[in-house]
Amino acid sequence: MKARDFKEHFKRNYLLAYPVVLSQLGHVLVGAADSVMVGRVGTNELAAVSIANAVFSVTMMFGIGVSFGLTPLVAQADGEGNHRASMRFLKHSFVINFIFGLLLFILLLFGGYILDILNQPKEVIILAKPYLAIIGFSLLPFMIFQTFKQFAEGLSMTKQAMYITLSANVINIILNYILIFGKIGFEPLGLVGAGWATLISRVLMAIGMIIFVLYFHQFKKYWTHFKVTVWNKKSFKQLLNLGVPTGFQYIFEVGAFASAAVMIGWMGATPLAAHQVAMNLASISYMMATGISAAATVRVGNQLGQRDIPTLRIAAFTCFLMAIIFMSFTGILFMSMNDLLPFLYTSDQSVIQIASSLLIIAALFQLSDGIQVVGLGALRGMGDVKLPTAVTFMAYWVIGLPSGYLLAFVFDFQEKGIWYGLLIGLSVTAIILFVRFNNKTRLLAHKFNQEITG
Repeated sequence: MKARDFKEHFKRNYLLAYPVVLSQLGHVLVGAADSVMVGRVGTNELAAVSIANAVFSVTMMFGIGVSFGLTPLVAQADGEGNHRASMRFLKHSFVINFIFGLLLFILLLFGGYILDILNQPKEVIILAKPYLAIIGFSLLPFMIFQTFKQFAEGLSMTKQAMYITLSANVINIILNYILIFGKIGFEPLGLVGAGWATLISRVLMAIGMIIFVLYFHQFKKYWTHFKVTVWNKKSFKQLLNLGVPTGFQYIFEVGAFASAAVMIGWMGATPLAAHQVAMNLASISYMMATGISAAATVRVGNQLGQRDIPTLRIAAFTCFLMAIIFMSFTGILFMSMNDLLPFLYTSDQSVIQIASSLLIIAALFQLSDGIQVVGLGALRGMGDVKLPTAVTFMAYWVIGLPSGYLLAFVFDFQEKGIWYGLLIGLSVTAIILFVRFNNKTRLLAHKFNQEITG
Protein backbone atom coordinates (compact mmCIF):
# COMPACT_ATOMS: atom_id res chain seq x y z
CA MET A 1 0.00 0.00 0.00
CA LYS A 2 1.44 3.34 -1.08
CA ALA A 3 1.13 6.72 0.61
CA ARG A 4 -1.19 8.00 -2.14
CA ASP A 5 -3.56 5.10 -1.42
CA PHE A 6 -4.02 6.33 2.15
CA LYS A 7 -4.35 9.94 0.98
CA GLU A 8 -7.10 8.97 -1.46
CA HIS A 9 -9.19 7.37 1.29
CA PHE A 10 -8.32 9.75 4.10
CA LYS A 11 -10.62 12.47 2.77
CA ARG A 12 -13.55 10.11 2.21
CA ASN A 13 -13.14 8.56 5.66
CA TYR A 14 -12.81 11.98 7.23
CA LEU A 15 -16.02 13.24 5.61
CA LEU A 16 -17.82 10.19 6.97
CA ALA A 17 -16.15 10.22 10.37
CA TYR A 18 -16.13 13.81 11.57
CA PRO A 19 -19.93 14.23 11.79
CA VAL A 20 -20.13 10.90 13.66
CA VAL A 21 -17.25 12.02 15.89
CA LEU A 22 -19.12 15.19 16.80
CA SER A 23 -22.39 13.29 17.19
CA GLN A 24 -20.78 10.72 19.50
CA LEU A 25 -19.07 13.53 21.35
CA GLY A 26 -22.49 15.00 21.90
CA HIS A 27 -23.59 11.90 23.82
CA VAL A 28 -20.61 12.24 26.15
CA LEU A 29 -21.11 15.97 26.53
CA VAL A 30 -24.52 15.29 28.06
CA GLY A 31 -22.73 13.56 30.94
CA ALA A 32 -19.89 16.07 30.85
CA ALA A 33 -22.30 18.99 31.17
CA ASP A 34 -23.97 17.24 34.10
CA SER A 35 -20.58 16.64 35.75
CA VAL A 36 -19.25 20.17 35.21
CA MET A 37 -22.40 21.94 36.42
CA VAL A 38 -23.23 19.51 39.23
CA GLY A 39 -19.60 19.68 40.38
CA ARG A 40 -20.27 23.31 41.27
CA VAL A 41 -22.97 22.15 43.68
CA GLY A 42 -20.70 19.88 45.73
CA THR A 43 -18.28 16.93 45.87
CA ASN A 44 -20.98 14.46 46.98
CA GLU A 45 -23.15 15.50 44.03
CA LEU A 46 -20.22 14.98 41.66
CA ALA A 47 -19.56 11.55 43.17
CA ALA A 48 -23.27 10.73 42.78
CA VAL A 49 -23.09 11.59 39.06
CA SER A 50 -20.07 9.28 38.81
CA ILE A 51 -21.67 6.22 40.36
CA ALA A 52 -25.05 6.75 38.64
CA ASN A 53 -23.41 7.25 35.24
CA ALA A 54 -21.25 4.17 35.86
CA VAL A 55 -24.42 2.07 36.08
CA PHE A 56 -26.28 3.99 33.35
CA SER A 57 -23.38 3.94 30.88
CA VAL A 58 -23.31 0.12 30.88
CA THR A 59 -26.96 -0.07 29.80
CA MET A 60 -26.70 2.84 27.36
CA MET A 61 -23.63 1.42 25.63
CA PHE A 62 -25.29 -1.98 25.37
CA GLY A 63 -28.22 -0.25 23.67
CA ILE A 64 -25.86 1.59 21.33
CA GLY A 65 -24.19 -1.72 20.48
CA VAL A 66 -27.53 -3.36 19.67
CA SER A 67 -28.42 -0.45 17.39
CA PHE A 68 -25.05 -0.75 15.60
CA GLY A 69 -26.22 -4.05 14.09
CA LEU A 70 -28.21 -2.02 11.55
CA THR A 71 -25.32 -0.02 10.06
CA PRO A 72 -23.19 -2.75 8.40
CA LEU A 73 -26.27 -4.47 6.96
CA VAL A 74 -27.51 -1.21 5.44
CA ALA A 75 -24.00 -0.38 4.19
CA GLN A 76 -23.70 -3.79 2.50
CA ALA A 77 -27.19 -3.46 0.97
CA ASP A 78 -26.26 0.02 -0.25
CA GLY A 79 -23.11 -1.38 -1.86
CA GLU A 80 -25.32 -3.87 -3.68
CA GLY A 81 -27.87 -1.17 -4.63
CA ASN A 82 -30.64 -3.01 -2.75
CA HIS A 83 -33.03 -0.33 -1.41
CA ARG A 84 -35.68 -2.87 -0.42
CA ALA A 85 -33.27 -4.65 1.94
CA SER A 86 -32.20 -1.34 3.51
CA MET A 87 -35.79 -0.45 4.39
CA ARG A 88 -36.49 -3.98 5.62
CA PHE A 89 -33.57 -3.74 8.03
CA LEU A 90 -34.69 -0.30 9.26
CA LYS A 91 -38.20 -1.55 10.00
CA HIS A 92 -37.02 -4.62 11.90
CA SER A 93 -34.33 -2.65 13.72
CA PHE A 94 -36.90 -0.16 15.02
CA VAL A 95 -38.83 -2.96 16.71
CA ILE A 96 -35.68 -4.47 18.20
CA ASN A 97 -34.34 -1.17 19.48
CA PHE A 98 -37.64 -0.08 20.99
CA ILE A 99 -37.99 -3.37 22.86
CA PHE A 100 -34.41 -3.20 24.12
CA GLY A 101 -34.89 0.44 25.15
CA LEU A 102 -37.93 -0.56 27.19
CA LEU A 103 -36.15 -3.53 28.78
CA LEU A 104 -33.11 -1.43 29.67
CA PHE A 105 -35.32 1.23 31.25
CA ILE A 106 -37.05 -1.42 33.36
CA LEU A 107 -33.64 -2.73 34.38
CA LEU A 108 -32.57 0.73 35.51
CA LEU A 109 -35.73 1.11 37.57
CA PHE A 110 -34.03 -1.42 39.81
CA GLY A 111 -30.80 0.56 39.58
CA GLY A 112 -31.38 1.96 43.04
CA TYR A 113 -31.17 -1.54 44.50
CA ILE A 114 -27.96 -2.10 42.52
CA LEU A 115 -26.48 1.04 44.07
CA ASP A 116 -27.38 -0.19 47.56
CA ILE A 117 -25.22 -3.30 47.23
CA LEU A 118 -22.17 -1.56 45.75
CA ASN A 119 -20.86 -0.45 49.15
CA GLN A 120 -20.73 3.24 48.23
CA PRO A 121 -20.97 6.21 50.65
CA LYS A 122 -24.61 6.54 51.82
CA GLU A 123 -24.80 10.26 51.17
CA VAL A 124 -23.75 9.63 47.57
CA ILE A 125 -26.32 6.85 46.99
CA ILE A 126 -29.20 9.01 48.30
CA LEU A 127 -28.37 11.65 45.71
CA ALA A 128 -27.72 9.17 42.87
CA LYS A 129 -31.00 7.18 42.97
CA PRO A 130 -33.51 9.75 41.63
CA TYR A 131 -31.02 10.99 39.02
CA LEU A 132 -30.48 7.42 37.74
CA ALA A 133 -34.24 6.78 37.46
CA ILE A 134 -34.78 9.88 35.31
CA ILE A 135 -31.87 9.35 32.92
CA GLY A 136 -32.89 5.68 32.71
CA PHE A 137 -36.20 6.71 31.15
CA SER A 138 -34.25 8.71 28.54
CA LEU A 139 -33.11 5.39 27.04
CA LEU A 140 -36.48 5.01 25.28
CA PRO A 141 -36.19 8.13 23.09
CA PHE A 142 -32.44 7.54 22.81
CA MET A 143 -32.89 4.09 21.22
CA ILE A 144 -35.45 5.48 18.78
CA PHE A 145 -32.93 8.17 17.84
CA GLN A 146 -30.23 5.51 17.39
CA THR A 147 -32.40 3.49 15.01
CA PHE A 148 -32.80 6.29 12.48
CA LYS A 149 -29.27 7.58 13.05
CA GLN A 150 -27.66 4.21 12.27
CA PHE A 151 -29.84 3.82 9.19
CA ALA A 152 -28.70 7.20 7.85
CA GLU A 153 -25.07 6.46 8.69
CA GLY A 154 -25.26 3.12 6.87
CA LEU A 155 -26.17 5.17 3.78
CA SER A 156 -23.17 7.48 4.41
CA MET A 157 -25.41 10.35 5.60
CA THR A 158 -23.73 11.41 8.84
CA LYS A 159 -24.00 15.19 9.09
CA GLN A 160 -27.67 15.45 9.99
CA ALA A 161 -27.35 13.35 13.17
CA MET A 162 -24.44 15.57 14.14
CA TYR A 163 -26.52 18.73 13.80
CA ILE A 164 -29.40 17.21 15.77
CA THR A 165 -27.13 15.92 18.56
CA LEU A 166 -25.20 19.15 18.97
CA SER A 167 -28.42 21.19 18.99
CA ALA A 168 -29.82 18.92 21.69
CA ASN A 169 -26.64 19.43 23.71
CA VAL A 170 -27.07 23.18 23.63
CA ILE A 171 -30.63 22.69 24.91
CA ASN A 172 -29.33 20.31 27.59
CA ILE A 173 -26.80 22.86 28.85
CA ILE A 174 -29.42 25.62 28.97
CA LEU A 175 -31.87 23.36 30.82
CA ASN A 176 -29.10 22.26 33.18
CA TYR A 177 -28.45 25.86 34.12
CA ILE A 178 -32.13 26.58 34.64
CA LEU A 179 -33.08 23.42 36.52
CA ILE A 180 -29.93 22.71 38.56
CA PHE A 181 -29.51 26.22 39.91
CA GLY A 182 -33.14 27.37 39.79
CA LYS A 183 -33.28 30.19 37.25
CA ILE A 184 -36.13 32.16 35.60
CA GLY A 185 -38.56 31.25 38.36
CA PHE A 186 -37.78 27.52 38.71
CA GLU A 187 -36.89 25.97 42.05
CA PRO A 188 -33.27 24.74 42.20
CA LEU A 189 -33.42 20.98 41.67
CA GLY A 190 -29.70 20.18 41.89
CA LEU A 191 -28.75 16.76 40.56
CA VAL A 192 -32.36 15.85 39.71
CA GLY A 193 -32.54 18.93 37.47
CA ALA A 194 -29.62 17.58 35.45
CA GLY A 195 -31.55 14.33 34.96
CA TRP A 196 -34.64 16.13 33.65
CA ALA A 197 -32.53 18.20 31.28
CA THR A 198 -31.00 15.02 29.85
CA LEU A 199 -34.41 13.39 29.35
CA ILE A 200 -35.93 16.40 27.59
CA SER A 201 -32.94 16.83 25.26
CA ARG A 202 -33.05 13.15 24.22
CA VAL A 203 -36.77 13.31 23.44
CA LEU A 204 -36.04 16.25 21.14
CA MET A 205 -33.17 14.31 19.51
CA ALA A 206 -35.49 11.41 18.68
CA ILE A 207 -38.14 13.72 17.20
CA GLY A 208 -35.55 15.53 15.07
CA MET A 209 -34.04 12.33 13.65
CA ILE A 210 -37.45 10.82 12.85
CA ILE A 211 -38.50 13.94 10.95
CA PHE A 212 -35.24 13.92 8.95
CA VAL A 213 -35.50 10.28 7.82
CA LEU A 214 -39.23 10.51 7.11
CA TYR A 215 -39.17 13.66 4.98
CA PHE A 216 -35.66 14.15 3.49
CA HIS A 217 -35.94 13.62 -0.27
CA GLN A 218 -33.04 11.16 -0.55
CA PHE A 219 -34.92 8.65 1.60
CA LYS A 220 -38.05 8.56 -0.62
CA LYS A 221 -36.71 5.69 -2.74
CA TYR A 222 -36.37 3.60 0.43
CA TRP A 223 -39.80 4.39 1.88
CA THR A 224 -41.49 3.14 -1.31
CA HIS A 225 -40.51 -0.35 -0.11
CA PHE A 226 -41.99 0.08 3.38
CA LYS A 227 -44.72 -2.43 4.25
CA VAL A 228 -45.97 -2.49 7.82
CA THR A 229 -47.59 -5.92 7.40
CA VAL A 230 -44.52 -7.79 6.10
CA TRP A 231 -42.06 -9.17 8.67
CA ASN A 232 -39.58 -12.01 8.61
CA LYS A 233 -37.51 -13.89 11.15
CA LYS A 234 -34.36 -13.78 9.03
CA SER A 235 -34.05 -9.99 9.26
CA PHE A 236 -34.56 -10.05 13.03
CA LYS A 237 -31.94 -12.79 13.29
CA GLN A 238 -29.40 -10.95 11.13
CA LEU A 239 -29.78 -7.76 13.18
CA LEU A 240 -29.63 -9.57 16.51
CA ASN A 241 -26.64 -11.67 15.45
CA LEU A 242 -24.70 -8.45 14.83
CA GLY A 243 -26.26 -6.14 17.41
CA VAL A 244 -26.35 -8.29 20.55
CA PRO A 245 -22.66 -9.36 20.42
CA THR A 246 -21.74 -5.73 19.72
CA GLY A 247 -23.80 -4.73 22.75
CA PHE A 248 -21.89 -7.22 24.86
CA GLN A 249 -18.60 -5.83 23.52
CA TYR A 250 -19.61 -2.48 24.97
CA ILE A 251 -20.87 -4.08 28.18
CA PHE A 252 -17.55 -5.83 28.73
CA GLU A 253 -15.58 -2.65 28.11
CA VAL A 254 -17.83 -0.05 29.71
CA GLY A 255 -18.73 -2.52 32.45
CA ALA A 256 -15.06 -2.84 33.26
CA PHE A 257 -14.78 0.93 33.62
CA ALA A 258 -17.98 0.98 35.69
CA SER A 259 -16.56 -1.73 37.94
CA ALA A 260 -13.44 0.37 38.26
CA ALA A 261 -15.65 3.22 39.51
CA VAL A 262 -17.21 0.86 42.06
CA MET A 263 -13.82 -0.27 43.36
CA ILE A 264 -12.60 3.31 43.59
CA GLY A 265 -15.81 4.16 45.44
CA TRP A 266 -14.64 1.78 48.19
CA MET A 267 -11.84 4.29 48.78
CA GLY A 268 -14.24 7.19 49.44
CA ALA A 269 -16.14 10.04 47.78
CA THR A 270 -13.03 12.09 46.93
CA PRO A 271 -11.25 9.40 44.84
CA LEU A 272 -14.59 8.56 43.21
CA ALA A 273 -15.16 12.20 42.23
CA ALA A 274 -11.60 12.35 40.85
CA HIS A 275 -12.23 9.17 38.88
CA GLN A 276 -15.36 10.77 37.41
CA VAL A 277 -13.39 13.81 36.27
CA ALA A 278 -10.61 11.79 34.62
CA MET A 279 -12.99 9.21 33.16
CA ASN A 280 -15.24 11.89 31.72
CA LEU A 281 -12.30 13.43 29.89
CA ALA A 282 -11.08 10.02 28.67
CA SER A 283 -14.63 9.18 27.55
CA ILE A 284 -14.67 12.27 25.34
CA SER A 285 -11.66 11.07 23.34
CA TYR A 286 -13.00 7.49 23.28
CA MET A 287 -16.41 8.48 21.95
CA MET A 288 -14.77 10.62 19.29
CA ALA A 289 -12.71 7.59 18.27
CA THR A 290 -15.95 5.61 17.94
CA GLY A 291 -16.84 8.06 15.17
CA ILE A 292 -13.79 6.86 13.22
CA SER A 293 -14.86 3.31 14.08
CA ALA A 294 -18.31 4.00 12.61
CA ALA A 295 -16.67 5.23 9.40
CA ALA A 296 -14.66 1.99 9.30
CA THR A 297 -17.88 -0.03 9.65
CA VAL A 298 -19.56 1.82 6.77
CA ARG A 299 -16.53 1.71 4.44
CA VAL A 300 -15.80 -1.96 5.13
CA GLY A 301 -19.47 -2.97 4.79
CA ASN A 302 -19.88 -0.98 1.58
CA GLN A 303 -16.74 -2.40 -0.05
CA LEU A 304 -17.67 -5.90 1.08
CA GLY A 305 -21.02 -5.45 -0.68
CA GLN A 306 -19.08 -4.51 -3.82
CA ARG A 307 -16.63 -7.44 -3.24
CA ASP A 308 -13.69 -5.05 -3.47
CA ILE A 309 -11.35 -6.39 -0.77
CA PRO A 310 -8.19 -4.41 -1.70
CA THR A 311 -10.12 -1.13 -1.32
CA LEU A 312 -11.71 -2.49 1.85
CA ARG A 313 -8.28 -3.04 3.41
CA ILE A 314 -6.94 0.38 2.43
CA ALA A 315 -10.08 2.15 3.69
CA ALA A 316 -9.87 0.33 7.03
CA PHE A 317 -6.15 0.87 7.52
CA THR A 318 -6.68 4.55 6.82
CA CYS A 319 -9.19 4.58 9.69
CA PHE A 320 -6.60 2.94 11.96
CA LEU A 321 -4.12 5.65 10.99
CA MET A 322 -6.66 8.40 11.66
CA ALA A 323 -7.32 6.96 15.12
CA ILE A 324 -3.62 6.76 15.91
CA ILE A 325 -3.08 10.40 14.91
CA PHE A 326 -6.11 11.66 16.84
CA MET A 327 -5.50 9.64 20.00
CA SER A 328 -1.83 10.62 20.02
CA PHE A 329 -2.96 14.24 20.09
CA THR A 330 -5.38 13.65 22.99
CA GLY A 331 -2.71 11.71 24.86
CA ILE A 332 -0.32 14.64 24.59
CA LEU A 333 -3.13 16.98 25.67
CA PHE A 334 -3.94 14.91 28.77
CA MET A 335 -0.28 14.66 29.72
CA SER A 336 0.56 18.32 29.24
CA MET A 337 -2.64 19.72 30.82
CA ASN A 338 -3.28 17.13 33.51
CA ASP A 339 -3.09 19.78 36.25
CA LEU A 340 -5.44 22.21 34.48
CA LEU A 341 -8.26 20.12 32.99
CA PRO A 342 -9.74 19.00 36.36
CA PHE A 343 -10.39 22.66 37.24
CA LEU A 344 -13.18 22.57 34.65
CA TYR A 345 -15.10 20.22 36.95
CA THR A 346 -14.31 21.18 40.53
CA SER A 347 -12.35 23.50 42.81
CA ASP A 348 -11.73 20.76 45.41
CA GLN A 349 -7.93 20.51 45.57
CA SER A 350 -7.98 16.90 46.79
CA VAL A 351 -10.10 15.85 43.81
CA ILE A 352 -7.93 17.82 41.39
CA GLN A 353 -4.70 16.24 42.68
CA ILE A 354 -5.96 12.68 42.23
CA ALA A 355 -7.60 13.40 38.87
CA SER A 356 -4.40 14.91 37.47
CA SER A 357 -2.47 11.71 38.27
CA LEU A 358 -5.15 9.57 36.62
CA LEU A 359 -5.00 11.69 33.46
CA ILE A 360 -1.35 10.67 33.00
CA ILE A 361 -2.46 7.03 32.86
CA ALA A 362 -5.33 8.00 30.54
CA ALA A 363 -2.75 9.56 28.22
CA LEU A 364 -0.87 6.25 28.11
CA PHE A 365 -3.89 4.20 26.98
CA GLN A 366 -5.13 6.57 24.29
CA LEU A 367 -3.44 4.72 21.42
CA SER A 368 -4.67 1.32 22.56
CA ASP A 369 -8.18 2.68 23.01
CA GLY A 370 -8.25 4.15 19.50
CA ILE A 371 -6.88 1.04 17.79
CA GLN A 372 -9.20 -1.38 19.57
CA VAL A 373 -12.38 0.61 18.88
CA VAL A 374 -11.54 0.96 15.18
CA GLY A 375 -10.71 -2.75 15.09
CA LEU A 376 -14.15 -3.55 16.46
CA GLY A 377 -15.80 -1.26 13.89
CA ALA A 378 -13.87 -2.68 10.93
CA LEU A 379 -14.61 -6.28 11.94
CA ARG A 380 -18.28 -5.37 12.52
CA GLY A 381 -18.47 -4.13 8.93
CA MET A 382 -17.50 -7.66 7.87
CA GLY A 383 -20.08 -9.24 10.17
CA ASP A 384 -17.33 -10.56 12.48
CA VAL A 385 -18.57 -9.88 16.02
CA LYS A 386 -18.52 -13.13 18.01
CA LEU A 387 -14.77 -13.63 18.43
CA PRO A 388 -14.14 -9.91 19.09
CA THR A 389 -16.78 -10.12 21.82
CA ALA A 390 -14.89 -13.00 23.44
CA VAL A 391 -11.66 -10.98 23.15
CA THR A 392 -13.14 -7.98 24.94
CA PHE A 393 -14.41 -10.21 27.76
CA MET A 394 -11.02 -11.85 28.22
CA ALA A 395 -9.01 -8.64 28.02
CA TYR A 396 -11.07 -6.64 30.51
CA TRP A 397 -12.55 -9.19 32.89
CA VAL A 398 -9.90 -11.92 32.92
CA ILE A 399 -6.83 -9.69 32.59
CA GLY A 400 -7.60 -5.99 33.10
CA LEU A 401 -9.85 -5.84 36.18
CA PRO A 402 -8.06 -8.57 38.19
CA SER A 403 -4.74 -6.85 37.44
CA GLY A 404 -6.22 -3.54 38.56
CA TYR A 405 -7.54 -5.04 41.79
CA LEU A 406 -4.15 -6.56 42.63
CA LEU A 407 -2.29 -3.34 41.87
CA ALA A 408 -4.79 -1.22 43.82
CA PHE A 409 -5.42 -3.27 46.95
CA VAL A 410 -2.55 -5.77 47.20
CA PHE A 411 0.33 -3.61 45.96
CA ASP A 412 -1.30 -0.44 47.36
CA PHE A 413 -1.30 1.65 44.17
CA GLN A 414 -4.83 2.76 45.17
CA GLU A 415 -6.91 4.34 42.38
CA LYS A 416 -3.90 4.45 40.04
CA GLY A 417 -3.57 0.67 40.26
CA ILE A 418 -7.10 0.20 38.94
CA TRP A 419 -6.35 2.50 36.02
CA TYR A 420 -3.14 0.60 35.23
CA GLY A 421 -5.27 -2.53 35.00
CA LEU A 422 -7.53 -0.79 32.48
CA LEU A 423 -4.45 0.18 30.48
CA ILE A 424 -3.39 -3.49 30.33
CA GLY A 425 -6.85 -4.61 29.18
CA LEU A 426 -7.06 -2.01 26.42
CA SER A 427 -3.59 -2.86 25.11
CA VAL A 428 -4.32 -6.59 24.88
CA THR A 429 -7.59 -5.89 23.04
CA ALA A 430 -5.96 -3.53 20.55
CA ILE A 431 -3.23 -5.99 19.56
CA ILE A 432 -5.55 -8.99 19.09
CA LEU A 433 -8.21 -7.11 17.10
CA PHE A 434 -5.73 -5.50 14.73
CA VAL A 435 -4.09 -8.86 14.00
CA ARG A 436 -7.53 -10.44 13.57
CA PHE A 437 -8.63 -7.86 10.99
CA ASN A 438 -5.38 -8.05 9.03
CA ASN A 439 -5.39 -11.85 8.84
CA LYS A 440 -9.11 -12.14 8.07
CA THR A 441 -9.02 -9.65 5.19
CA ARG A 442 -5.91 -11.29 3.71
CA LEU A 443 -7.70 -14.63 3.64
CA LEU A 444 -10.81 -13.00 2.16
CA ALA A 445 -8.76 -11.32 -0.58
CA HIS A 446 -7.12 -14.66 -1.42
CA LYS A 447 -10.55 -16.35 -1.56
CA PHE A 448 -12.02 -13.72 -3.88
CA ASN A 449 -8.96 -13.88 -6.14
CA GLN A 450 -9.37 -17.63 -6.43
CA GLU A 451 -13.04 -17.21 -7.37
CA ILE A 452 -12.11 -14.69 -10.10
CA THR A 453 -9.21 -16.71 -11.54
CA GLY A 454 -11.00 -20.04 -11.07
